[in-house]
Amino acid sequence: MISSKFKRWVAGAAALSCLMGIVPTVDAASTNKLPFDDIAGSFAKDSIIRLYEKQILSGTSARTFSPKQPVTRAEFITILDRVLGIKTVHGAINPFKDMKPTDWYYDAVTAAVQVGLADGTSAHSFEPSKPVTRQEAAIMLIRAFKQSGVSGDTSFFADADEIADWADKAVGAALELNLMAGDANGHFNPADGMTRQETAAVIDRALQNAKWATALAKSQSAARIQLGWQYGQTTAQYEQSVLQANVTTLSPRWYFFDPAGVVADYTDQSLVSWASKNKRQIWGMVGNRSSQEVTHQNLSNATYRGKVVDQLTGYVQKYGLKGLNIDFENVAPEDRAYMTAFISELSAKLHKIGAIVSVCVSPDLGSDWTEGFDYKALGASADYMVLMAYDEHWSTSPIAGSVASLPYVDYAIANILEEVPASKVILALPYYNQDWATDKSGKVTASELTLIEQNNIVRNRSLLPAWDASVAQYTVSYQLNGLKHQLWIEDGRSLAAKYKKAMDYNLAGLAYWYIGGASTDIYNSLSNAERFYGLNFN
Repeated sequence: MISSKFKRWVAGAAALSCLMGIVPTVDAASTNKLPFDDIAGSFAKDSIIRLYEKQILSGTSARTFSPKQPVTRAEFITILDRVLGIKTVHGAINPFKDMKPTDWYYDAVTAAVQVGLADGTSAHSFEPSKPVTRQEAAIMLIRAFKQSGVSGDTSFFADADEIADWADKAVGAALELNLMAGDANGHFNPADGMTRQETAAVIDRALQNAKWATALAKSQSAARIQLGWQYGQTTAQYEQSVLQANVTTLSPRWYFFDPAGVVADYTDQSLVSWASKNKRQIWGMVGNRSSQEVTHQNLSNATYRGKVVDQLTGYVQKYGLKGLNIDFENVAPEDRAYMTAFISELSAKLHKIGAIVSVCVSPDLGSDWTEGFDYKALGASADYMVLMAYDEHWSTSPIAGSVASLPYVDYAIANILEEVPASKVILALPYYNQDWATDKSGKVTASELTLIEQNNIVRNRSLLPAWDASVAQYTVSYQLNGLKHQLWIEDGRSLAAKYKKAMDYNLAGLAYWYIGGASTDIYNSLSNAERFYGLNFN
């Protein structure tokens, strides 16, 4: 009996002959005039034409494709970005020392690194101009189409021992999926560079997979809530940021507790009109000015509490708001039952008029800070719980550290899901950071920064942050006036990792404190996270 391994090798060799180990496509693209003058004799001619028409591949000049020219690592990643619909990102934090922001490939490589599609050849190097090897291409392909669960055999290759341990599984998967094969002599040639025509054949073969093509063609505009708080911006600035950030739900800081059941109203009617015109919802934010005394007075007194509920309901009706976002901080533990009653009564009123109630909560760490919040009871009444998964190390912390490390965010989500269903949880991410300064005695102080200010420090001081996988953030330190400064950086890569957690847990949406704090590159980073992590090829 002929073994399946031998059959696979014979089929691959017969089909490929000496075509450098790439599975050719079967059907030919019909065209009267070729787009390039040098592809008529290429085994991948039809693939080149199809990918050119899809604007995935272009020529090396107006009329030449250079089919036998090697493809670099940067070029291969750029092609995969185009296939997957990943936007370029001019990231503020350079992931590798051997790339410059002015390099043509910088934005494409940065985008791929941020969603985990590309790795460097070392911690600090990408070697963008190095020809991509066949085993490297296999790894990138399997990551791109999320086929890491596929297994395949590579042991029958004459050069199987030359396939790197880190690439063997991906090479096997690429063989099993008929994306790649060996040559006529039974070799895989793992260290050989990929040519442009070979790359065209491989990518085209992937796109001939009907299931994968359908997944790529699907719109990724999911109904996930995208909420952005207004802070430190004029109305005009906020509106512009909302458009850039693809925020669908606005939360301006308009309503605040005053004593004796009074709620101050700072509604900006021009923003109400703008939101309606631009098809955005408004959940007006309701704050307590962090005053325990006023909060206790308004919540514990049934008459005052009723007045507050009536006023807020009136504001929603008067201005045509979609809902409210309740953001109370420093609530006393003894007001736990009153807080629950307030949200229950407010929800009942607003639900009658079709409006939404969302409640901001910090991760429950068992401290007095969160004791005033009954997560389960609040989640039962409110439409959404907005989990503010930051301030892991707050501004007055005696220890320097991350504002929102990935393990902390993961813990916070898992913890709240024990009390509240995922369909009611919105994950809030930080668009701010802390610059930690430590003196010679070990005393730590912090200065709050927007992400724009954080990036300016890195750029102006020519700092070289290093990726720390344990927290999923870049870290860096510098000296200033005799103090050691440390940054746990929030950028597109770190925020994309947190965004993925929201998708993994199937949460209702995401929120951002605060929209004005982000650098604009973040918006494409998170759009890419939604796109790439939302693709399902299985």
